[in-house]
Amino acid sequence: MSKLNKDILFLIFEELQDDSKSLFSCLMVNRLWCENAIPILWKNPWSYNDINYKNKNYLFTIIASYLSYDVKESLMRYGIRLPSFSYQTLLFDYLSFCRSINTDTTKSITSIGISLAHEQYLLEHEFYYLFMKKFPELKYLDMKSIRHQIFHYPDAMLRFESLCELKCDTSIDSSYFYGLAQLCQYIQKLIIANVNVVNDYHGIVELIGVQKNLKYFEWRDVGYHSYIPGLDHYKKILFSLEKSANNIIHLNIVFQYICLSSPKVFPKFHKLKSLITYFDSFSKEQLKKCVYRDLEIFMIDHYNLGAASIIIENSGGHLKKILLEPYEIEEFGVNFNEDSLTFIRSIHKFCPSIECLSLIFPPLNEHLTELKILLKICHNLKSLLLIMVDTSYEDLTEENFLENGENLLENRENLLENGENLLEILISSAPINIKEFRFCGDFDFPLETLEKFLETWKGCTLSIFTSESIYEGDDYVKLINKYKNNGVIKDFRIDSFINVVNMNHKI
Repeated sequence: MSKLNKDILFLIFEELQDDSKSLFSCLMVNRLWCENAIPILWKNPWSYNDINYKNKNYLFTIIASYLSYDVKESLMRYGIRLPSFSYQTLLFDYLSFCRSINTDTTKSITSIGISLAHEQYLLEHEFYYLFMKKFPELKYLDMKSIRHQIFHYPDAMLRFESLCELKCDTSIDSSYFYGLAQLCQYIQKLIIANVNVVNDYHGIVELIGVQKNLKYFEWRDVGYHSYIPGLDHYKKILFSLEKSANNIIHLNIVFQYICLSSPKVFPKFHKLKSLITYFDSFSKEQLKKCVYRDLEIFMIDHYNLGAASIIIENSGGHLKKILLEPYEIEEFGVNFNEDSLTFIRSIHKFCPSIECLSLIFPPLNEHLTELKILLKICHNLKSLLLIMVDTSYEDLTEENFLENGENLLENRENLLENGENLLEILISSAPINIKEFRFCGDFDFPLETLEKFLETWKGCTLSIFTSESIYEGDDYVKLINKYKNNGVIKDFRIDSFINVVNMNHKI
């Protein structure tokens, strides 16, 4: 491995660009490996979730070493403590590899050894000035906590015209968005966190409207927002986004309030490959106009199963992933039983190539029958989440439910019966390609049936995730360890409901 040529190493390290631990290990192999790993690490050095940047003195030292003598002298006169420098040439021109700015991380790095806010502000200014001067181009900008109008810096025009990914939030003053709109018109990925409802979003609307190659758009309302009756909060955002309808292939929009403009705009995004949204404001007639023939990834919430079925029916049969929004389920729509049944039927009828699937349904015979049909048709399934919820308990209070031991015993028997019925279907019908099962809801697996299920997977390796603590019991642990030892179970984990439901979360 240590004798691989430079081109092969570069391709390997590109694949590892999100894995900082592996890349740091590669630095230690030899000089050739180090020379090829450093540009990958420094392409976007602020993006690694496993790094605490407040403790990374070496990053502070490297960046500060680029400051001119005059700038260092000026900063120190303000009382800013800079690291002592040996004036030895750096092994690499690190900033020449960098193509990203993260304002949160810059703030963390500049806070090292600094206690006063105005000192940190001055140091941030000098760091951003360096970035504009030394970066060959700017590809990624996360400016959620920005305090400097860096687009006015010298050389900013040359850097910002190459920007392809922007993350921001609505707490930022509109002037920043107007500034960016003058320089950045070819952003491909735009992610916006709406942290406070404002009346107009003028700056953001302007920035969205000037884009000529926007492919990925994400908008999420974060936290609680006050509602202004009669106001279509998101109208200007959507109508501005509509200008990019022929380019956008990934759309992730989660509004806290019903948007009356959504049914007018959403049918225009006819090239979508991934879609995450709610359809609360859509009638059936409006939903039928939303035709996405190239759709491959679709995420909905459990309230929108009926709407999701219509979208699936009008898709082009290319869906690979159908996911549920990962949050606690407390209530169900009045048509949940019917909608969930239609949802299962729509999948096995219109999604023959599905690979990753989330299902939520009650433990009724009709639903289990349709699940069995789905499993026999969808041979490409690799990952399956099953949430079985008994809505007949929804109106019972805890006091009524626990008023005598008979209720507890009956509930336990129902849970075991639900689990046994589900496992029997999986034993007889689950496709052999499945590598991951996730289980949540109102069912427990009887020990004997669980062993029977695991026996059918001999020669395969399964990962099983659940939110139920019953499987921490001694008998279950013993059984699970038995099938771990013989290779049937690769991984068995108990985690929170939200993490289990989140199919993108690697437990």
